[in-house]
Amino acid sequence: MLWLELFGFLIVILVAAEVFVNALEHLGEKLKISEGVTGSLFAAIGTALPETMVPLLAIFAGTTDAAVNEEIGVGAILGAPLMLSTLSLSLMSFAVLKKRGVNGHYNPEHTGLTRDMNFFLIAFGLACAAMFVPHDNGTARAVFSFGMIFIYFIYVLMTIRASADLVKDGHATEAEGEMLFNKVGIPTNMPTIILQLLLGLGLLVAGAEGFIHGIQQAAPILGISALLLSLMIVPVATELPEKVNSILWIRRHKDTLAFGNITGAMVFQGTLLPAIGISLTPWTPQPAVFLGVVITLIAAAWLRLMLARGQLRVWHLWVNGALYVIYLAMVLA
Repeated sequence: MLWLELFGFLIVILVAAEVFVNALEHLGEKLKISEGVTGSLFAAIGTALPETMVPLLAIFAGTTDAAVNEEIGVGAILGAPLMLSTLSLSLMSFAVLKKRGVNGHYNPEHTGLTRDMNFFLIAFGLACAAMFVPHDNGTARAVFSFGMIFIYFIYVLMTIRASADLVKDGHATEAEGEMLFNKVGIPTNMPTIILQLLLGLGLLVAGAEGFIHGIQQAAPILGISALLLSLMIVPVATELPEKVNSILWIRRHKDTLAFGNITGAMVFQGTLLPAIGISLTPWTPQPAVFLGVVITLIAAAWLRLMLARGQLRVWHLWVNGALYVIYLAMVLA
C-alpha cells in the first residue's frame, strides 16, 4: 500500500510539472523576458518551494527532539544542492542520449549559466566555511547569513538586467504549443496563465509533500538515520519537480530553460537556505554533511570548467552522476 501511495504521488508530480511548464512558458512569452529569467528565477524559485518547506518545517515545527529537527533541517538544506548538482544534471544527459549521442552538445545560453555557477560556487563555498565558525560566535554567523542573502539579491538583479539584451539576441522565452487551459475552452490571457501556473505549482507542492511523507514512513523499514534520510532520500522527492521540468525542456531542445531551472535552484538553495541553517542550527562539519558539501562543490566546479572550455557535451554530466554514486558509496560503507 505504501509503495502504491508513492507511485500515486509520483504521477501527481509528473502531471503537475507538465501543467506548470506549459503555463511558465506562456508567462515568459507574455512578459517578453529571456529564457534565463524564466528558468533561473521563475521556474527555479517556484519548483524550489517543496524542498524549501522541508528544513523550515523541520526546524520550526518538527518532532519534540530538537537535535533530530536540526539534523533533518541541515540535511535537507545541504542535500538539495547535492542532488541538483549531481543526480539531477546527469538525468538530463540520459534523457537526450538517444537523440544527441554520447558526444552530443548542449546549447544553453552561456552567459546566464556561467553566472549561475559563479554565484553558486561563491555562496556555497561561504556556506562550507561557515561550518568552522564556532556556534557561540553569533556575530560572525550573522555576517555569513547576511552575506548569503545579499549574494542572492545581487544575483537576481544581474539576471533581470541581462534579460533585455538576451531577448534582442534571440533568447526570448517562446511557448511550445497552446495553453492546456485553452484545450478546454479557457482563453489564454494573463489571469488564466497565472491560474494555470498556480494550479501546477499547487499540485507540485502537494505531490512532493505527499511523496516526502511516504518516504519518511519507508525510512525506518530501510534502517536509515534522520540525517541520512534528509541528505539522501528527502531530496529525491523534493527535487522531482526540477528533474521532471528540466527533462521535459531538454527533450524539447530548450536547453537554456532546462539548465536554468536546475542551476537557478542551486543558487536559490545555496544562498537563502544555508543562511537559515547558519543562523538557526549548529551548522557543524559532521562527516556525512561535510562530504556532501565537498562533492557538491566538485560537481559544480566540473560543470563550470566544462562551460569555460566552450563545449558542454552529453557525457560531461555523467561525471556529475558518478559523483553522486561515490557519495552514496562512502556514506553507506
